[in-house]
Amino acid sequence: MQTIETYDFSGKRALIRVDFNVPLNEKFEITDDTRMRAALPTIKKVIEKGGSPVIMSHLGRPKEGPEDKFSLRHLVDHLSELLDGATVKIAPDCIGAEAQKMAGEVKPGEVLILENLRFHKEETKGDEAFAEQIAKNGDCWINDAFGTAHRAHASTAVIAKFFPNDKMFGYVIGSEIKSLDKVLHSPSRPLTAIMGGAKVSSKITIIENLLDKVDNLIIGGGMTYTFVKARGGKVGNSICEDDYLDMAKNIEKLAKEKGVQIILSSDVLAADDFSNDANTKVVPSDEIPDGWQGLDAGPESIKDMMKVIEESGTILWNGPVGVFEFETFAKGSRAIGDAIVAATKKGAFSLIGGGDSVACINQFGLADDVSYISTAGGALLEYLEGKELPGIAAVRGE
Repeated sequence: MQTIETYDFSGKRALIRVDFNVPLNEKFEITDDTRMRAALPTIKKVIEKGGSPVIMSHLGRPKEGPEDKFSLRHLVDHLSELLDGATVKIAPDCIGAEAQKMAGEVKPGEVLILENLRFHKEETKGDEAFAEQIAKNGDCWINDAFGTAHRAHASTAVIAKFFPNDKMFGYVIGSEIKSLDKVLHSPSRPLTAIMGGAKVSSKITIIENLLDKVDNLIIGGGMTYTFVKARGGKVGNSICEDDYLDMAKNIEKLAKEKGVQIILSSDVLAADDFSNDANTKVVPSDEIPDGWQGLDAGPESIKDMMKVIEESGTILWNGPVGVFEFETFAKGSRAIGDAIVAATKKGAFSLIGGGDSVACINQFGLADDVSYISTAGGALLEYLEGKELPGIAAVRGE
């Protein structure tokens, strides 16, 4: 398999699938350029090695063809700034004669952006003829969009067919795979996974896959109360999925059989309303009164979780353990973050993944103190579930 380090880009147009699906305000100004910054090392490497980057991405969810609010032209000036003033041009489309002409004329050191891929429905349908048209804009293909690697779209997977010997991963996907594989396949022990969030139903497959890999499984957030109720506890008005009580029991049974320690809150911070200003009290997690709901881990639970985390060699955090958006109920998630940082400083490898966990770590100002932060959503979850991602398999030739 080719790599971005060893490939000879000299005089070649490198077609790079990036994830520039960035948020824009009403003035079409970028409000968070994290994804654009993430792609810079790959783009710069192509330029340094004498190649011409031809960038392609989607932006938003256009419904019926081109819409100005989803045009990648809004990103041109900022990308030029990020590339220290490099010339960045935009093609009027991602396929067709004009796009091909511009791609053919792009000079070394210049960058061409192809217009939004999703202005064509063929992109998400994985249309092979459309993929072939896109492929005409480059001499090699680099997949660097991990956030869409779980989709078998034209630009993320199908296009690989037209670059049998000239395809590779960019640095974003490369580092994501390396970090995830370190957690899933070669962790330093003990390996602790912290699974939070509201619903068990959205995390079942991940938890089942992790039970074959982890030593400790901390379950927090709204999921707590489905497990507590499955054990026979009273959860008051807490979020609970009654349809998944048997599943929760089965997960605990499997964990016991596999020697995995499950850490579940023994006490919680309960509230009489879903509000930052609600009345609160600490109660046992299985004795939450009617009219009250658990919105954060309690002090004893926080101590237990922190102890396990700080003694871990590898840590995966996916989902907060409380309603961290409300300051009153952010203590548990903050403590989780602090414990992960403490373990990382002692040599543990820590991976934070999933939108809410990333929001937590950023909100608490701890992003620079953990090993790796994955900004991918669905792709990350499917990788943790053990699924094959089309955008990964396409490059590997699987």
